[in-house]
Order: sequence, then C-alpha cells, then structure tokens
Amino acid sequence: MGKVLSVTEAVNVLLKGQIVGLPTETVYGLGADATNEAAIAEVFKAKNRPSFDPLIVHVPTLDAVKEIAELSEAAEQLFLAFSPGPLTVVLPKKNTIPDLVTSGHATVAVRIPAHPVMLEVLQSSGLYIAAPSANPFGFASPTTAQHVLDQLGSIISGVVDGGPCSVGIESTIVDMSSDAPKVLRLGGMALEQLERVLGGITTELSSSNPSAPGMLTSHYNPGTPLELFDDRDALLTALKSNSNPNGIGILYWGETIAHGSSFNLSELKSDSEAACNLFKGLRLLGRAPVTNIYVHLLPEYGLGRAVNDRLQRAANK
Repeated sequence: MGKVLSVTEAVNVLLKGQIVGLPTETVYGLGADATNEAAIAEVFKAKNRPSFDPLIVHVPTLDAVKEIAELSEAAEQLFLAFSPGPLTVVLPKKNTIPDLVTSGHATVAVRIPAHPVMLEVLQSSGLYIAAPSANPFGFASPTTAQHVLDQLGSIISGVVDGGPCSVGIESTIVDMSSDAPKVLRLGGMALEQLERVLGGITTELSSSNPSAPGMLTSHYNPGTPLELFDDRDALLTALKSNSNPNGIGILYWGETIAHGSSFNLSELKSDSEAACNLFKGLRLLGRAPVTNIYVHLLPEYGLGRAVNDRLQRAANK
C-alpha cells in the first residue's frame, strides 16, 4: 500500500476496480473508473467525502466527452478553445455515468486534462476516470506525489509520480448545461480568458447542494486558523502588535518579508506563480509551530480571484 506506481501498474489497479493517485496539471487526483460504482464508493470513503459533493470525470478527447454527456455547440467551442487544460464543463449527462458520480444531478462535470501522464493513463486504460483531489475532504489539495502518500498512502494502492503540478490549483468549472453559462468554481483558468469566448458570464460559487466540486463555503483547511488581510501594511501592523509574533505564520506575495515562519507565493507578484505555490505554502505553514496564519490576499484579477477564493474558504470555520 502507498507506493509509487508506473503508468502500467496504475492502469492495472484501475481496471481491477481499485483507486489510485494520479497527476494532473492542476492538482493530484484520486482516480477510479467512473462507470464502476463500487470503485467510486471507495473514492468517497477514502476521502471521507460527503456523497452530495459530485466528482469530475476526466476523459482524453472531445469525442470521449460526447460519449458521456450532451454537448451543445457553445460547449464544444469552449472545449476547443481551452482543452486540454484546467477547465471543467458541466453538461447534461448520459446514462453511461452513474448517479453516484454526479450526486444524483442530471449533469456531469467533465474535463480533458493537459498532463501527459494522466492522458497516457486515460488512453491506455480506455476508462473515463473520476478523480477528485487526492486528499482528505476539506483539506489542502496535493500538488506532489508525496503529498498524496503523506495523507492517503496507507489506504490507497499508490500514486503515479508526474512531478509537481504546473498549475497548482483546481480547474475552473463552467456550467454549460443551460442557455445561460455560469462559473461554479474559480480555478486555473482566469475569468478573463473565459469571457473572451463566452462574453460576460455570471458566477455562482457557493451552495449547500453543489452541482460541482469546490462550492462548499468551508474547504482547503491547512490545520491552522487563517486571518485574511487585503492590505500588506495592515498585515505587518497586526504582526508587529501581536504579543507573540513568532507564533504567527505569514503567507504573502511581493517583496520579501523577514519573518521566521513565512511563505512568499510570488516575489515577482505573478498571479500564476502564486496559484502554483498556494497549496505548498498552506501545507508548509500548517506544519509550522504557529497558532495562526496571517494572509495577504491577492488583487482580484487573473488567477488572483481563484487564489483568494481558496483562501477565503480555508479561513471559514
């Protein structure tokens, strides 16, 4: 249990109806045959994930999307513009995908990943693979194979090591199941990119009965309480006025701050670099000897929106 697997070994595990950690460009996923209800049940059990929170199904091609979902012309144009990549599209589902995957919804969330190893697994296995993030439910997502082994290694067959994730946060989810597209989760594809294809688009980012992953208000917990600051100076003032500043961790970006327990998401203030480093920073500070983590939020543009979305959910109790 809990070892690094080759692609061939992972495919064999999946074909036997078992679950395995798989790399994608966004985060590592906990993969299972999306048509095998017993395997899907093991995914929910391993993650301690509530059954009302649906899973994303990964497929290798646009033709495979059409095998499991009804694809409108607008949805097809969206896939052609941005896939493979960090985009998930919610579509009316076909009977191929069991209701357990979609939490009883008449729609399915589908993605064509850009990671070469994940695509090789999909093509070699011939499966549609349901793969939520490979971590216990509600905690920070894994961006390396070691993160998967640290948290789930004792209860899964293993993980394929595809290196660190290049995007580092989950995919953006767009609901295209009706005539009015809407964003259900901010993620690795910036809103501005989507708007160039779809025009103005609404967002519906939280729900107690989610039609897509990542919509619950509390999520991405690093194990240590977060306090959020819109302004860097306000964070530094709060740090200096704290009676035990050494007991505070700081997560920030921009010019380096000299402080013991700290993590700089991007010294160059790159929103894509900050997104890639987010879960790494949360994990490191979550293990640091601190009682609180002070966080400097990013500007609300590009992938900064998705980073802030994760931080705000992580700060919710």
